[in-house]
Amino acid sequence: MENVNAFKYGMSDPALIEMIGDFIRQTRLSKNKTQQEIAAFARVNRSTLVQLEKGKGALLLTFIQVLRAMDLLHRLEVFAYEEVISPLMVAEMQMNERKRARKNKNVK
Repeated sequence: MENVNAFKYGMSDPALIEMIGDFIRQTRLSKNKTQQEIAAFARVNRSTLVQLEKGKGALLLTFIQVLRAMDLLHRLEVFAYEEVISPLMVAEMQMNERKRARKNKNVK
């Protein structure tokens, strides 16, 4: 695991973009889809998809559209953030909860 992290963090930004492009190209080919088919479904130009696959960079929106076209949006789940509340915080919140209602002084 440590070697994998060292590999990823040691890569340059252009190398990472190229790796993403290769992932897109290999996945598209494994699904037996042409660049034109994916580009049309993603509503991007074929030349834009070519640039993405070559690792020449693209807009984040283009990347998302291409992932959607290839039914790969689930790959973005790693970016979902869920706030985790510690058990101590839950206990503290429960201690601070009101236990009784106050009498209304204005009631006659």
